[in-house]
Amino acid sequence: MAPPVFRFAPSPNGLLHLGHAYSALLNFDRARETGGRLLLRIEDIDATRCRPEYETAIYDDLAWLGIAWETPVRRQSEHLAVYRAALEKLSALGLVYPAFESRAEIARLVTAREAAGPWPRDPDGAPLYPGDARSLSAGERDRLIASGVPYALRLDMAAACRRVAGLRWTELGVGPDGEHGTVPARPEAWGDVILARKETPTSYHLSVVVDDALQGISEVVRGQDLFHATSVHRLLQVLLDLPEPAYRHHALILDEAGRKLSKSDRSTGLRELRADGATPAGIRRLVGLG
Repeated sequence: MAPPVFRFAPSPNGLLHLGHAYSALLNFDRARETGGRLLLRIEDIDATRCRPEYETAIYDDLAWLGIAWETPVRRQSEHLAVYRAALEKLSALGLVYPAFESRAEIARLVTAREAAGPWPRDPDGAPLYPGDARSLSAGERDRLIASGVPYALRLDMAAACRRVAGLRWTELGVGPDGEHGTVPARPEAWGDVILARKETPTSYHLSVVVDDALQGISEVVRGQDLFHATSVHRLLQVLLDLPEPAYRHHALILDEAGRKLSKSDRSTGLRELRADGATPAGIRRLVGLG
């Protein structure tokens, strides 16, 4: 039987903080406990925010914590063609359409919809896509694309859900409301999520399921802030005929106000803590791993 495979997958758009350390250490500890493998993935598809110096800092901070990982490291920016192929497979199923509204236009549409009552929001609190790009004719879509109008490629969630029934996943950790064991997936709560943009042939949702499959990840250990997104990931896994990993969502490290840590908060950054004399053992104690 093959050993279990874990991964830590940070984005190099800032320096690591205590929350990242907690997740990385949990993955590292799980790999050691089970005789498994730990992979490191650099999720750098956002070319406008990701920087080489942050990627270098990730390697340095993880090594300082005593975390070892297999090489080579997978960098998403080097595999865009793989994500494009997955997107084309979904498109061939008739499940992808271009939407041409800007963020400002979407905000105005939501405001107009809410004049008639509350507009639905996704589990993260963002309003569901309010536009009607699905109703555009093929000719009108082609005209807009040819004219250079920016667009996002969205998943037709209703059509996708009609193809899949009884979606669920195995939760080895605990969800925000105590969910554990077999958890029903509800991807419809997210609406027509973005799968790619004109300038980038992938999104977090699409690339993470493709990478987890290609890297043979058997147990995804990550924060509870991604618990509900697992519904979208399970849907994409089924649509793309990808294997299903088990999931272990962990509690988040919060600041004094009870908020999720931010990369902009220097007081919880590993670099700042190291400069103030913190040790790897001390970081373990700070995140509750003793």
